[in-house]
Amino acid sequence: MKKYLIVIEKTASGFSAYSPDLPGCISTGNSQGEVEENMREAIAFHLDGLREDGQPVPEPQSYSAYVELPA
Repeated sequence: MKKYLIVIEKTASGFSAYSPDLPGCISTGNSQGEVEENMREAIAFHLDGLREDGQPVPEPQSYSAYVELPA
């Protein structure tokens, strides 16, 4: 099983998300839980499309970190 990082952002109308390792793979949702589920489906669909087109499936490489600064 592979784990792809997704970045979730709050928008004026809900949430949007994308995966840095899968350019063009994005989704939206009304809640954080909904956008996470939608991204799970979008990533599976994206990877299936790559395989069907005979393209390589990118290995997950992105990671996240927080940088703490004084207030």
